[in-house]
Amino acid sequence: MSSGLEQQLIDLLTVFLIAGGVGALLAKIGRVPYTIALLLAGFAASIAGLEIDITLTHDIILLVVLPPLLFEGAATTDIDEFRSNFSVMLTLATVGLAASIVVVGVVSTRLLGYSLLLGLLFGTIILPTDPVSVLALFKQVGAPERLSVLVEGESLLNDGVAVVIFSALLALVEAGDSAADLATLEGIAELAGGIIFSAGGGAIVGLAAGYLIYRLMANLDEHMTEIILTVVLAYGAFLVAEHYLHVSGVIATVAAGLLIGNRGREYAMSPQTKTAVFNTWETAAYVVNTFIFLLLGVKTPIRQIIAEAELLLPAVVLVLVARAVAVYPLTEIANRFSDANVPRNYQHVLVWGGLHGSIPIALVLGLPEAVGPRQQLRVLVFGIAAFSLVIQGLSMKRFLRAVGVETSGKEEELYNLLLTRAKAVDEALDESERLHERNLIRTDVYERFQREYGREKEELNTVIRDLLEAEPALLKQELLQSERRVLHAEESAITDAELSGQLSTELAEDLIAEVHQKQARLDRGETTVTSDIEREGYREFWRERATAFGLDVGEDVLDETAMEELTDESGSNTSPLDDETEGAGTD
Repeated sequence: MSSGLEQQLIDLLTVFLIAGGVGALLAKIGRVPYTIALLLAGFAASIAGLEIDITLTHDIILLVVLPPLLFEGAATTDIDEFRSNFSVMLTLATVGLAASIVVVGVVSTRLLGYSLLLGLLFGTIILPTDPVSVLALFKQVGAPERLSVLVEGESLLNDGVAVVIFSALLALVEAGDSAADLATLEGIAELAGGIIFSAGGGAIVGLAAGYLIYRLMANLDEHMTEIILTVVLAYGAFLVAEHYLHVSGVIATVAAGLLIGNRGREYAMSPQTKTAVFNTWETAAYVVNTFIFLLLGVKTPIRQIIAEAELLLPAVVLVLVARAVAVYPLTEIANRFSDANVPRNYQHVLVWGGLHGSIPIALVLGLPEAVGPRQQLRVLVFGIAAFSLVIQGLSMKRFLRAVGVETSGKEEELYNLLLTRAKAVDEALDESERLHERNLIRTDVYERFQREYGREKEELNTVIRDLLEAEPALLKQELLQSERRVLHAEESAITDAELSGQLSTELAEDLIAEVHQKQARLDRGETTVTSDIEREGYREFWRERATAFGLDVGEDVLDETAMEELTDESGSNTSPLDDETEGAGTD
């Protein structure tokens, strides 16, 4: 007779055995995202009566499953894209989420017969999004990076805010309060204050913990130890924030992941450590997703869902409408009053791609018995999650095509392959130089590395140049991406000048506003690189710029004599700024 532990191990092995079969099948078919295929396999196992006695609980999802998924997602997010889109993502994850919750709450009073407070709680449970399946498909079809960042970034922030609101509303339900208690000015202020405190506190905890681990990693060069440190960070930040400081563990883990995945990757990891750390987290996320999606399928109460179909179908429509009510108006407002510029087809994807998975399941499983219709809520949440993951997830590829989202073709795939190889060659050259400086390889070996990789680098640069000449669209894409990074550096330099007192706040704001205008043009696919600064127009150009920023520039400033002296001193028709730029480019 098997002991309890042995049975748990057998069940766990059964889960991964099914997952292995699904993976082998997909290797041959390759048309369905892995996570959705696992969910369908779980449904099949449930219908077939396969017993897998692993209890899916609120704590297992939040404490075991969620931290690695959040950390891996944040660590692999491009911080520049995240920063560029932060305002619209934050708006959707706060104001948008609140608006959607209100829509679900109000309609639920008529549709489901719930009290307003219970309807709001239902909205808070079901509206957090899970982008795993969508992002896997985005990667498969080559969807634009900005769209991926918008979907994932909004989801990461959305999850943290939703958990905070859920805790506040659940406390009111357990206390026997009504929505009228929440609708007072004091109630709204208390809820908003709690959200700000929890989210802000979580961000501080995550950044502080992330910085501590970052400093430790910067002084280490042992990839196994650094992997362990990132595991400690992912779970430690969540636990310390959530259970000891009572702030958002979700936001803490996301903040820590963003710091380690960007600053840590660039400044604290050797090439070997980067490969080891990110491969480990990719594997961890894969294993955790395998576990959670298969179990979601197995534990979905299919018969009860069928019995509640009359309520479930309107509830599915309600959740989609509530999502749309938030996304379309708020993104349009953000487009009008900021440099967000989220295209309409991206807005469609944000609505249809707002899948609901592990967070809603975790929250509904955490409902106490004091919540009356707990069983019905479980059926509705599992049913809506199943619909969104299967129907919306499987239709996403066609949906992208229908709304006109451009996906990468063969030329772009080749270009990305060449760029990745070129980056790998640069890393190899840098690493061989570092090893040589530390006397870890002989000079003749170092010179051989430099010759071989140097030759490959030249060949790659030639091929990339030829490809860009043959494909103007790729050249424009590279130009836009490069400009975006340059503009971030420009904005950072202006901010530094303001902080050091070299520039007044008013002028700094004007300069930054111009940078934001350029960024808005980039978002519309327009390059900001022009040939305005020609030799003959140099004086007029800078006089216009100076006047625009409130400086009184007379005729004696930048006159022809001064320009001639400047030219004579430099010995060419370039400015000192051009010389400095030229020199910087020869490294």
